[in-house]
Amino acid sequence: MSTPKASPSLDRTTAAPFVEVLVDCPGTDKLFTYRVPSDLSIQPGDILSVPFGAQQVGAIAIRFLADLPPELATTRILKVVDVACRTLFPPGYWQLLEKVAAYYHTSLMAVIRVALPPGLLQRSQRRIRLNTTLHPHDINGLGAAAQGILALLQQSPSQDYTWQYLRRQIKKAQVGLRELQQQGLVESYLQTQAPTKPRQQQAVTLTDPSAPDLTVRQQEILTLLKHEGGELWAQDLLRLAHTSSTTLKKLASKGCITLHQQERLRLETSPIQPDQPRTLTPDQAGVLAQIHRLQDYAEVLLHGVTGSGKTEVYLQAITPVLARKQSVIVLVPEIGLTPQLTDRFRSRFGDRIRVYHSALSDGERYDTWRQFLTSTPQVVIGTRSAIFAPIANIGLVILDEEHDTGYKQDQPAPCYHARTVARWRAQQADCPLILGSATPCLESWSQTPPANPKPSQASIHYLRLPRRVHARPMPPIEIVDMRLELADRNHSIFSRLLQKRLHSLQQNRQQGLLFMPRRGHSTFVSCRSCGYVSECPHCSVSLTYHHSPDSRQTLLRCHYCNYAQPQPEVCPVCKSSYFRFFGSGTQRVMEELAKTFPELRVIRFDSDTTRRKGAHRQLLNQFARGEADLMVGTQMLTKGIDLPQVQLIGVLAADSLLNIPDFRASERTFQTLLQVAGRAGRGEHPGQVLLQTYAPEHPVIQAVQKYEMDSFLFAELKQRQEANYPPFHQLILLRISGLNEMMVEKTALEIANYLHAYIHTHCYQGTILGPAPANILRVARRYYWHVLIKRPQTEMGQTELWPFPMQGCQRRCPQNIRLQVDVDPLKLL
Repeated sequence: MSTPKASPSLDRTTAAPFVEVLVDCPGTDKLFTYRVPSDLSIQPGDILSVPFGAQQVGAIAIRFLADLPPELATTRILKVVDVACRTLFPPGYWQLLEKVAAYYHTSLMAVIRVALPPGLLQRSQRRIRLNTTLHPHDINGLGAAAQGILALLQQSPSQDYTWQYLRRQIKKAQVGLRELQQQGLVESYLQTQAPTKPRQQQAVTLTDPSAPDLTVRQQEILTLLKHEGGELWAQDLLRLAHTSSTTLKKLASKGCITLHQQERLRLETSPIQPDQPRTLTPDQAGVLAQIHRLQDYAEVLLHGVTGSGKTEVYLQAITPVLARKQSVIVLVPEIGLTPQLTDRFRSRFGDRIRVYHSALSDGERYDTWRQFLTSTPQVVIGTRSAIFAPIANIGLVILDEEHDTGYKQDQPAPCYHARTVARWRAQQADCPLILGSATPCLESWSQTPPANPKPSQASIHYLRLPRRVHARPMPPIEIVDMRLELADRNHSIFSRLLQKRLHSLQQNRQQGLLFMPRRGHSTFVSCRSCGYVSECPHCSVSLTYHHSPDSRQTLLRCHYCNYAQPQPEVCPVCKSSYFRFFGSGTQRVMEELAKTFPELRVIRFDSDTTRRKGAHRQLLNQFARGEADLMVGTQMLTKGIDLPQVQLIGVLAADSLLNIPDFRASERTFQTLLQVAGRAGRGEHPGQVLLQTYAPEHPVIQAVQKYEMDSFLFAELKQRQEANYPPFHQLILLRISGLNEMMVEKTALEIANYLHAYIHTHCYQGTILGPAPANILRVARRYYWHVLIKRPQTEMGQTELWPFPMQGCQRRCPQNIRLQVDVDPLKLL
């Protein structure tokens, strides 16, 4: 029923008896042929539902066949079941997906799953249901597996489970299922998930406001409807008019209104307060003029210090693009940035703003995706997945905070970087790409004239905003040596100088931020008697202590697999009561603040407090209204948030960022500390930054204090060149994982040996490092080993194109071992 094909492209031919589709099934990347039912209209790019093995899966129509190939002539060809969703790909979009799949060495379907909104590629689930009409006469006569399945089904409120779940819970589940089916005690069935569809809602349209025999109340309702433009959603009219659906039905029977079903788009919205372009500083005006001169593809690094007005430059750069009836993509690294940015963009561009990120509901993402396909000029704002927004006629692409690691996807495949994909989209659309940051990443900066004075090597336009708006000064950074605090018997997480500044916050009606790199209460829990440390049973990491002030329950939680357990009162090993937590997180900071500064009103801003939809905007608005004196948060605080009233910044545990075993640790620490420092002094009053550290003499700490960006980057660039790291060498990280540790290690060794022989045989330049166990050996019961490939660049940013042998590596992986390829990885842990 199938035949391998070359890389597919959407064929815009007319319908034919057969269609080739790409099915959503892991490990399957070839095309399969299906018969098109006579009563079904299919177009290339449609999302289909097709039978595949024992289940029903999602598929994408690729192209039609008028006749079957000879090898399929005698095969029974199955029929397409239904069209789940009509074409969601614009012309030229398919080539982008193919390029991502090829560069990141993953299947085309994996890229499609990342690009498409969730809920479209649905598959049926095999479920096992208890037959409640029969009862086993002798349960002891059943095998152990059958008894285990039966017990689980009887405990389930619905008395059924997915077959996948039962297989994970019961050993030899297939044998037990066969035994239960033979006795008729259970039945197996397929449950098809309903695909995401447009939402229909009742609407009211005014038709005849002057019909005879209307009551005064009915006339008031019609007058209100006319005042609102003659059309409203029924639920809105009922609320505004304080009436009932019975009254609306009476008006409809008199011919005054019509009630009808109409699609209501599920789009992310926020209140709009119209805004006008602001007067630019000379630096901003000069940068904007140079951007306006760029018509074709060009890459621009906009290096502006924090508070220099990069967002206003973006807004005024977008205005002429929309005037030319073109669209714009604006990417941000963090969902928490979208509320502030979206509100400001909506104030300038109204309903042309489209927001797209993973915190939206499936319905919102589906409707927003379909709006992308319209010809209306629009501005798409979103996180990394928004780079796949299928808008046509793109006139500008912007990456704000381009240095941020949030643009790189680690799980699942493809492990793409939004900056790389953005470069391809801008090239495809032949439009400018703007990379904006106060702390640009070394890979981008290395391709600018400051790092490469030779025109042939500098491939990025370099524009600078060296001063803040209104010439506001950068906040001075004071270094506090915590070693001296400890020697002076200050065991608090707050230095005496920081305590003094915090005491004066409320008194002076000021606001501040405290930055703590970690969330949770404490980083680990240990017994002081025997040294036992509570670890996750599924991962090679210690459990983090979490405490909720609203409940008496304390939890130990794994930040990798989300496993949680209650905090024991005594040591599980030696029963000692000296079982205490160590280290600090945002919860611990909140607890200490409540004890030391009970008068301060404090908000916590981290991934624990912003899980709920809309929580980012709610917390930021609450802080902006002055309802809190202090905000405590993790790296979410560093990512472009604009809080003009903040005057004090306190940085706790800065050394924890420096001590990460990664060659990028210095660069990331420098970026993070400068970014968080940049949150202070953005308003009328000057800011101040206190940076607590146990290593005040460290070169990174010294460079941060003096704002020495260029000298730090030059030093980092020299170290990278000596160690053969990016941007001089490209990295490819192979992650080999499985449930059997010995098999994972053996497979990693075979792959490493194969790669050594491969580059030696072909005389390729490159280095193979490993295999080596991952820094965290086990995550969610899976063991991880790494193999790292270094291959040189012909010129900075241009990879020497010797082919990576993906198929050769895959052939050396047993069926139960997973191989993930991470091209240009940002994390080597």
